[in-house]
Order: sequence, then structure tokens, then C-alpha cells
Amino acid sequence: MDIPERKDFRGANLIGANLQGANLRDADLAEADLQGANLTKAKLQGANLQGVRNLSVDQLSKVKTLCKTKLDGELLIPLKDKYPALFEEPK
Repeated sequence: MDIPERKDFRGANLIGANLQGANLRDADLAEADLQGANLTKAKLQGANLQGVRNLSVDQLSKVKTLCKTKLDGELLIPLKDKYPALFEEPK
């Protein structure tokens, strides 16, 4: 699923959204609410996830890539520790 031209989802209500396989490369999701959103295999390369609300390590552990993604420390540190491959350049 490719997200159309719009890449500004700043502050968006994405509660329960099915973003499985979505291409969110370079998207601005800062301060968006992602409670219960399905991010399985989503491509978040270069996305801004700073200040995102209701987002868990578990949700992010299922994405395809977090390479160059901007994350707050409380998510970044455990993800880099448990899932370092998510931060590598996608093949």
C-alpha cells in the first residue's frame, strides 16, 4: 500500500488504522495518535515519529524498516537494543 502524495500526518488521529505494508517513507507523523494501529511490514524509512502518542515497541518491532527514522529515546533505545536490524539500510 503506497500512501498518496500527502506525507504530512502531523497530529493525525490514526487510532486503529490498518497501515500494514504502507510506504510511509519520509512521512511526518509527529504527535500523531497511533493507538492500536497495525504497522506490520510498514516502511518507515526517514519518517518523523517524534512525539507520537500511544505507540509501542511491540508495534514498531513489526515494521519493515526504521532506517533514518526520528524516534523519541523511550522507543529508540529499546528498539535498537532488541531489534538492531530494523535500523539497517533496507535491501
